[in-house]
Amino acid sequence: MNEHDRERIKKLLQEALPRVDDGSEPSRDLWPAMLRRLDEEPAPVSASGAGLRWTWIDGALAAGLAVLIVSFPASIPLLLYYL
Repeated sequence: MNEHDRERIKKLLQEALPRVDDGSEPSRDLWPAMLRRLDEEPAPVSASGAGLRWTWIDGALAAGLAVLIVSFPASIPLLLYYL
């Protein structure tokens, strides 16, 4: 890479990336919002998983796994290894 290429890359990077000021601060104080989030009670989830809902992708993955196990029973030890 010659000097011309280095200068060109340097110029392109300086144009693409915004300049960061040394004294830049957030536009507002984020700590009170963080304290509010920490004080909020999390949504209760029962140990039995009754609060969890399945989406269509979960069902499709479960069906695909069932088809794989029925089609290739020799793959069961491999699947158990990766669990």
